This record gives sequence, C-alpha cells and structure tokens, in this order.
Amino acid sequence: MSELRWNPILREWVATATHRMDRPQLPKDWCPFCPGSGRVPDDYDVYIYPNDFPTFRMPPPKPSMEGTGLLQVAPSAGVCDVVLYTPEHDTTLAQLPVSHIVKLVRLWRRRFRELASMPEIHYVFIFENKGEVIGVTMPHPHGQIYAFPYIPPKVQRELDSAQEHYESTGRCLFCDVMEEEKRDRRRVLAEGEGFFVVVPFYARWPFEVHITSLRHMGNIEEFWEEEIQGLARILKFVLLKYNNLYGFSFPYIMVLHQAPTDSRDYPYYHFHIEFYPPYRSRDKLKYLAGCESGAGTFINDSAAEEKAAQLRAVPPHTLEEVD
Repeated sequence: MSELRWNPILREWVATATHRMDRPQLPKDWCPFCPGSGRVPDDYDVYIYPNDFPTFRMPPPKPSMEGTGLLQVAPSAGVCDVVLYTPEHDTTLAQLPVSHIVKLVRLWRRRFRELASMPEIHYVFIFENKGEVIGVTMPHPHGQIYAFPYIPPKVQRELDSAQEHYESTGRCLFCDVMEEEKRDRRRVLAEGEGFFVVVPFYARWPFEVHITSLRHMGNIEEFWEEEIQGLARILKFVLLKYNNLYGFSFPYIMVLHQAPTDSRDYPYYHFHIEFYPPYRSRDKLKYLAGCESGAGTFINDSAAEEKAAQLRAVPPHTLEEVD
C-alpha cells in the first residue's frame, strides 16, 4: 500500500508506504548494486537504479481508502531513484577522486532535468543517507532522488522566509546570510570553486555544514561547467574533513535544496546543500528526542564557532589539497 495522507493539524502530507517494511537490512552475502548481480550493468561509473521499494510511483497505485473533507488521501505519484556512486562496494564518496565525483554531479543535473520536465513533479529532492547509525539499509555507496508531487514542508518554510525577505528588501535571504558569515569569518570553512562552505550560525547539528553557491541560482540545472567541477571538489573537501575529524568514516545526511519544479518562478530561492552528521563528539551521538521531535526545537549542545574551529583544524586545509 502506498498513498499520501493529509495531516490537517500540521498541514503537511505524510507518505504511507507499507511495502517498505520488507526492505533488506544490510545484507552481507549479496548486493544488487554490484556488477554481476544481474540488476545493474556489468560496467558502470555512476548509475540510476529504480528503487525496489519506492515511496512514490508513476503511475501511482489507487489509495487504499477514501478520504474525508478533513482526513484527505491522495495518490503517491512520483519517482524514487537510487543513485549508485560507483561499482566498488567497499568505498565511500569521500574516497572517490574528484574526477569521478564530477560524473556524479553531472548525473544529478541530468536526472534533475528529466524529472523536472514531468508535469506531476513539483519538487526534485537529491539526498544521501550514509552510515548504519543513520539507518542505511544497503551498504553499497549510493544516494537517492525523490521526485515529489508536492513541495516538502521544510523547503516550503525556506521558500516562505526567502519570499518575505525578498519582498521587503529586494534581496536574496541566502545571499544576505552568506555575506554576514563572510564578514564574521569564525564559522567559515572554505570559499572558492564557486561555493561557500560554513558551519551556520544557527546550526542545529553540532557539525552541520552548509554549501551555498556563490552565484545566485535556483537549481543544479543552472550550473556552469566550472561549478560542476567546483562542487565535486567542495564535496570531497567537506567529506575528508569529516573523516579526519575523529579518524573514522563519518556518517551523515546530505540534502540538496533547490527551487521547486512546479512551473512557477522562484527568483528569491538559492541553491545550497546541507549536511547533518549525528556525532557530537568522538563517542557520542546526537539523538532527536523530546524537544526536537515533539516540539520541533533543536538543542545544540555546542557552539557553531567551536565546531567550525575543530573542522578547520583537520585536513584538507585548502581546496588545492583535494584531488
């Protein structure tokens, strides 16, 4: 069963997909993403694999029940892709050369363009869950792309804030925040290759990092060639810092926030990437407990300036060190 159920109290859709309960959990003796499995080409660099347990489908199945005026139900129309980073099973995105990550960024852009052209799709969400503590079910290095039939609520909040700021000042909210971070410098990790890297002033996770395009743009389709190359280097820069922080492969959630694809104009929105790593120290995890999950208020038990200093202290120290 797969359908959308409307929460009239929070005014947001909940995707109900009961078949996902049957997903394999970190299988040890087989991998559908490895060459030779019969599920992927025997030779590939990066590859789009249709999700075997999709939350959204095209065409969507008929909802299991009729909604009411208050408790609405809608078909879960959309697309769910798995993005295979490499045929190598025992590696991570951080270990791949920049030249290979360039291929991934190009694949993201191509797939974004394809999904954005579908009239049913209002938002294309590119993301990666990395690490067992995050809840990853397949160990092969991969990310995902969800093509939504609506704008997800967190992105909608960003859009509302950005639009209000734009209408009152005539400026981009993200550009203004970036300029303030540039003036302060205490939380900045890097600037160059077309991007700005910072532990944001309002970080909710202890080692949260944001990558924002220096040039004002809404989505990855607008990238120049040098920005494709630059983002690949910037991504590896951030991931190497994470891994060198405590000497182990750092888990994280990586999300690309882009303008919606619902045929409307969003001149006030700005492309950026956010990382949410769960470690707050070498041996302690941050959990989303009562205040975060129940009240929606994050409690960060460290200062962004402190965590930025820790990340600056570990290699790579400059973008030129990354290849």
